[in-house]
Amino acid sequence: MTPPYVAAIDQGTTSSRCIVFDRAGEIVSVAQREHRQIFPRPGWVEHDAEEIWANVQQVVREALAAAGTDPTGLAAVGITNQRETTVVWDRATGRPVANAIVWQDTRTGPQLRELDRAYGEQRVRERTGLILATYFAGPKLRWLLEHTEGLRERAERGEVLFGTMDTWLIWKLTGRHVTDVTNASRTMLMDLRTLDWAPDLLHALGIPAAMLPEIRSSAEVYGTAEGVLAGVPVASALGDQQAALFGQTCFSAGEAKCTYGTGSFLLLNTGTGPVASRHGLLTTVAYRIDGQPAVYALEGAIAVTGALVQWLRDNLGLISTAAEVEELARTVDDNGGCYVVPAFSGLFAPHWRSDARGVIAGLTGYITKGHLARAVLEASAWQTREVVDAMNADSDVALRRLRVDGGMTANGLLMQFLADVLDVPVVRSRITETTCLGAAYAAGLAVGFWPDLDTLRGQWRSDAQWEATMDPGQRERELRQWGKAVQRTLDWAE
Repeated sequence: MTPPYVAAIDQGTTSSRCIVFDRAGEIVSVAQREHRQIFPRPGWVEHDAEEIWANVQQVVREALAAAGTDPTGLAAVGITNQRETTVVWDRATGRPVANAIVWQDTRTGPQLRELDRAYGEQRVRERTGLILATYFAGPKLRWLLEHTEGLRERAERGEVLFGTMDTWLIWKLTGRHVTDVTNASRTMLMDLRTLDWAPDLLHALGIPAAMLPEIRSSAEVYGTAEGVLAGVPVASALGDQQAALFGQTCFSAGEAKCTYGTGSFLLLNTGTGPVASRHGLLTTVAYRIDGQPAVYALEGAIAVTGALVQWLRDNLGLISTAAEVEELARTVDDNGGCYVVPAFSGLFAPHWRSDARGVIAGLTGYITKGHLARAVLEASAWQTREVVDAMNADSDVALRRLRVDGGMTANGLLMQFLADVLDVPVVRSRITETTCLGAAYAAGLAVGFWPDLDTLRGQWRSDAQWEATMDPGQRERELRQWGKAVQRTLDWAE
């Protein structure tokens, strides 16, 4: 008899979760734990991979207990993860050699300049779909090799292993050293067309091939888990944004979603061929089901959205919980002329300016904490608008509707403002945790728990939709003001 559930582990930027789903794709149980954010220097962000592994084991136990089952109740488990965050560990002991370098970290500027000289940004873009930005994993790996004593020699001897968080968790669960095409496509080391490591890029970055994982499909059985999930097939891995696209069942070219979490990420399915961006977007692998061609996407990555609300809570103390930001923002009718551009670690799409730093523009004596809260929420919508404009310029068909998910979509004020500035309907999935759902769907497909993509598409439901109500003239005026605020972030960091 087939077990009744599939589980997904979501190893995110600020926390790790485990969600158990039933055959209808409904949530049975959830468990979640936050982990430390380590800031050794300005612009540096690190995580303790051992702490994350301990938290993952704990949330798995808690989610299974809450579902009233044990590992025998799971047909499979899937993994979705914060992308680009880079871990190197000892092959023999399983211990990390240093803290993980997080995707937000900006220390790799020198490595990027050297790669530009040795290889060239245009060749990098053509080969990988990525631009030379501190975001990606390959330069972070090079930094560790250059700044951890003896690490390069150990890497060349095959004594240490590299992976993004999916690889780290799969290795801890199964002992297999693998990654999937979506995570590999974010390293700046994989050829988008061959879906394999690019030897010339490895040479240019000075990365020994012996430390790299095998690249596999997003939906296939990588191995059988031991320990906390003993006997359960580990059957999917997807970078978190690709997992959300999969969970939103955007399986056809032209379908798009935006996930609002720590950062925000808009992905547009472009079908089975990569589309080169001319307007500051990334070309990435959306997913690959074992035995089928890879599906590609255009992506607009925004570094800071939900993290700006956390900053308002933790650094300024204007709110005590993230949910209070909507209540505070509703105490005023507009932003009072105030704009917040959260370029905490530079600007991502479509600008890609690592020299940018955050600004609060338009401050006057009139501005209250309510105006500031409203400007914080509006920043997420305006950054989305910039990405949508770039996507419309790159793709053949303009965006007609945006599917949204993630924790910030519970904020009705933000969702209405998003519809207003985009001038398209914004549709929220009934299950907002589509990142976990996508990983569960892919794992379930791999083991036959669900038969096909049409079955998954038939399960998708919306629970709310917002339509634009803003006057077009007001929209254009505020967009111009936002653009002026963005310009004031540039050329700050040396």
